[in-house]
Amino acid sequence: MNLTSLSTVRELLERHGLRADKRFGQNFLVDAHYLRRIVEAVGFAPGETVWEVGPGLGTLTRALALAGAKVVTLEMDRRLEPVHAETLAGLDVRVIWGDALEFDWTQVPPQSLFAANLPYNVATPLLTELLRSGRFRRIMALVQKEVAQRMVAQPGSPAYGVLSLRVQHHAKAKKLFDLPPGVFHPAPKVTSSLVRLDPQPVPDDPALFRLVEAAFNQRRKTLRNALVSKGYPEARVTEALKRLSLPPQVRGEALSLEQFRALEGVLSGVDGR
Repeated sequence: MNLTSLSTVRELLERHGLRADKRFGQNFLVDAHYLRRIVEAVGFAPGETVWEVGPGLGTLTRALALAGAKVVTLEMDRRLEPVHAETLAGLDVRVIWGDALEFDWTQVPPQSLFAANLPYNVATPLLTELLRSGRFRRIMALVQKEVAQRMVAQPGSPAYGVLSLRVQHHAKAKKLFDLPPGVFHPAPKVTSSLVRLDPQPVPDDPALFRLVEAAFNQRRKTLRNALVSKGYPEARVTEALKRLSLPPQVRGEALSLEQFRALEGVLSGVDGR
């Protein structure tokens, strides 16, 4: 079955009485060129397992399996069950029906691979869970271009924020290429981007990210005021900024990951001083 043919996809949807559902963020990738580039970028060996979320009609799922991967994919939309029986027949694919945000990603084998055309409405929280799980050696995420920019943003840029720091803490990130709206059905109103994440063996740090989230809760506030408004003691915040040679009017968006780590250390008193 050629799921990169728009006429085939339309016929498949019509035959099953289906249409893309905005509730699930469904925009089906129907372009053979970009599918091939994504599969190549995943870099799996024949027989290796690739995890996926939001398979939709099974386009990327099918491309991964046909290239030799064993695919385990999570899908919420049970309407697609008869579609998968048709599009994934005979392939080494296991479908888990359920919410990927409620799935226990820590049960995934260490050093696993992940590749998905992520639904826009769950991309950020899902990527956070994947990174926090520490179970993946490579994550290939097809996301809205704006999300991709946030993932790779550096201090001082408008896109820099909690997601940027979360990604930096857990992984090395690189935006590989953009995909125009026309390669999806239905075509979204935004450009998409493929991002490669190579996670590092760094444990989660809840205290650090409580600080980061407080710092970016109200971006227009100074870092000092943002932290105080979230319950950090004013005198301690003022002293910490001074100790780290940060100006009183500095905003969270100006601090690097290492500066946030240092700030959290001073505020929690673990720097030994």
